[in-house]
Amino acid sequence: MVKIRLARHGRKRRPFYRVVAADVNAPRDGKFLEILGTYNPVEKDESKELTLKIDRVDHWLSIGAQPTDTAAALIKKFKAQVQ
Repeated sequence: MVKIRLARHGRKRRPFYRVVAADVNAPRDGKFLEILGTYNPVEKDESKELTLKIDRVDHWLSIGAQPTDTAAALIKKFKAQVQ
């Protein structure tokens, strides 16, 4: 089963996250299938805080990937920003 989830990167107290499609058994920061975007919660500019390849996200969702709660909220937020 494939999950759309966040993989943590960055340094201590300055995290940023990659939104990735990964196998459910893979470690949080381990092997992934595809990078779908980034999320930087400490970014001051809201337009740079969240970037997603929405066409690829929709592709993974269409073939059965399940987003985590956080990833689903970020996808929803990004779609609202784009419209």
